[in-house]
Amino acid sequence: MGEQHPAGADDDQGARGEHVHSEPAAPGGTSVPVVPRARGTSGSRDAARAAGVGAAATAMGAAGPRPSGRGTPARGARGVRDPGEAGAPKQPERHSVRAQVLDALREALLSGELVPGEVYSAPALAERFGVSATPVREAMQRLVCEGAVETVPNRGFRVAVCSDRDLAELAEIRALLEVPSVLEAARAMPPECWERLRPYADEALRTAQGGDRTAYAEADSAFHGALLELTGNRQLVAVAADIQRRAQRRPAPVAPSTCAAELLEDARGHFEMLDALRTRDLATVERLMREHVAC
Repeated sequence: MGEQHPAGADDDQGARGEHVHSEPAAPGGTSVPVVPRARGTSGSRDAARAAGVGAAATAMGAAGPRPSGRGTPARGARGVRDPGEAGAPKQPERHSVRAQVLDALREALLSGELVPGEVYSAPALAERFGVSATPVREAMQRLVCEGAVETVPNRGFRVAVCSDRDLAELAEIRALLEVPSVLEAARAMPPECWERLRPYADEALRTAQGGDRTAYAEADSAFHGALLELTGNRQLVAVAADIQRRAQRRPAPVAPSTCAAELLEDARGHFEMLDALRTRDLATVERLMREHVAC
């Protein structure tokens, strides 16, 4: 269980000739690990690096507040205060750091910064975040359980390759879970209840217009989570969220304009779906749901 780390493994990988993924050497021969980039301005990133563990919170970023009613805080809500702030704890709790690192790694997987098939060492990622390797390994083990990465003994973690077959199978599972559940809810729920989801659709459209694929993935997940919460089945919500997270690992389009166009088309589908749910146009609901989960 977990990444094997013999004594001195973190320090002597280079001496043994084992591959550790890193960025091209910086001036002066210093190697900079490849890790998730922070959102926001370059100045804020530099300040975060100087703040030590605060780099993890900055790397996690803030995609804007989620609409109220979801019950899950937006990323960044668990952020660790800068050590220089008055009253800030000297050492953040480990589970909080691990959560920040996990969010940052998921963001890097979605954005493609962590490249499928490449191996990344926990110590290199930890150096970038300004934390110990332990919370990084713990976060990576969670991603192993989600199928996003694979453990490579004595070296680190390889980013899993999501094939076309994987995506097709995940889309089929989502359709089996979500389509019947939403149709059943559409038959039972009063039309006005669907208006509760409009803020989620608005947020998804806003992020799509910004062209941020990672932020849109989060907003889209929030919409589908809120939609399924109306079924009252908590286990369905949890399982569907895991499946959707796996399906979001598909490669991003090379051209930014293509990516933005796809995001906008997908986001507008949320409004079409809400209109069909409100009017109980079940045939249209089913068609839109099947198209949406297959994206």
